[in-house]
Amino acid sequence: MSEEIKVDDTVDVTDVKCPTTFVKAKVAIEELDEGQILAIRLNDGEPVQNVPRSLKEEGHEILKLNDNQDGTFTLFVKKVGD
Repeated sequence: MSEEIKVDDTVDVTDVKCPTTFVKAKVAIEELDEGQILAIRLNDGEPVQNVPRSLKEEGHEILKLNDNQDGTFTLFVKKVGD
């Protein structure tokens, strides 16, 4: 059994294209406090390749990437630093 991730906020970026996907994710994570967790719903392809990498480059911790089996993924990111 996998441990449950407590999500503090969720953002759905499946309605926008890169690079707006990262911009929306970045804005959402900036609104959180350090240590809080954001769940980001992404489309397969560019977003799922670019958003986790970009958030990691910003210093945030990528916890998990779930395949929703519908062409989308849910990325769980822990905010690091403020």
